[in-house]
Amino acid sequence: MSETTLHTNIRSVFGRDDLSKVKRPVSFFEFWPGWLFYTPVIAFWILKSIRYGSITLPTLANPHIDAGGLCGESKNGILALAGPTARRWIANFAAVTTSGHNDGNDLALARTAMDEAGLHYPVVAKPDMSCNGVGVRIIRTDAQLAAYLAAFPRATALQLQDYVPYDGEAGIFYIRHPGEATGRITSVTLKFPPTVIGDGASTVRQLVAADARLNAVSNLILPKIGAKADSVPRPGETVRLVFVGNHCRGSTFKDGQDIVTPALTARIDEIAKDLPDLHFSRIDLRYESLEDLRAGHNFKVIELNGSGSEATHIWDPQMTIARAYAAQFFHYGESFRIGAAIRKRGLRPLGTFKLLALWQQQKKLMAAYPANE
Repeated sequence: MSETTLHTNIRSVFGRDDLSKVKRPVSFFEFWPGWLFYTPVIAFWILKSIRYGSITLPTLANPHIDAGGLCGESKNGILALAGPTARRWIANFAAVTTSGHNDGNDLALARTAMDEAGLHYPVVAKPDMSCNGVGVRIIRTDAQLAAYLAAFPRATALQLQDYVPYDGEAGIFYIRHPGEATGRITSVTLKFPPTVIGDGASTVRQLVAADARLNAVSNLILPKIGAKADSVPRPGETVRLVFVGNHCRGSTFKDGQDIVTPALTARIDEIAKDLPDLHFSRIDLRYESLEDLRAGHNFKVIELNGSGSEATHIWDPQMTIARAYAAQFFHYGESFRIGAAIRKRGLRPLGTFKLLALWQQQKKLMAAYPANE
């Protein structure tokens, strides 16, 4: 996608020429402490647990995924469930596990896996068990891959995935109840990573300060980019400040529900139904243009998430807190309803202590991963 096309997409979503000119740069609750924002969500979860007689019932929402995707799920394992129809839309990937000892053999193992999968640089390296973009990096050379693997925990799985060159990124929430012939899209988040355009005189730091949105989230951006903050981009040069399109890293999220079309719904439904019993998922993808995305063309899925997924459009700066909580309650309520329907088949949800052990394992690993990009 050209810079002109990307900026046109941004204008078409925001109705303005610049993300800094939106009505407000952040919502008043956008960066509340997690404990504060999620307290009502936890209370809602407890009420649903009482109603359905199980606090872990959503682990059944996607019965072929570890814990239903509530936490501790394998990214490689989820993508490996895809049938031939879905695989056409998923970015190619290879599963790799680091050796038990840092003996220098990891690079050879990874290159063999890449060759077998038909992967070529650049690739995106990401932990197999993680969330919020932790540990994700673009890898362009053997030297970078060797350094990443050396810094990775031992005997731990990761994923090497084709770098998708499309600039557009979105998270599409999909729900299909057991027994339903087709599913539906219940949320779309369009993601815009923090970006500045050079004028030939200002440093990146100054350009960030001049943009209302970027200035409001500068504490998330500037510490990560190091010396780049004091570089001076050429006139017209577009500088993307982070790679991971994550709200926690300063990306702007926009509610994109108005881009949903029958063609897009049909395509997402086609993909999701080619994974066994996938009922509740946020499908993260990169797309070439909004026009193509509406038509269900020219995109690649980079990740499928399970019952721990969040409808991330709630982090749109223009979102109200009432609408945000309504979206949270609706989606997590659906995960309980789907879990209850699958429980009637005779399946049992994951035990509380097993789920807690998975969460602790994921938390421990996330603290050990290399820094993300």
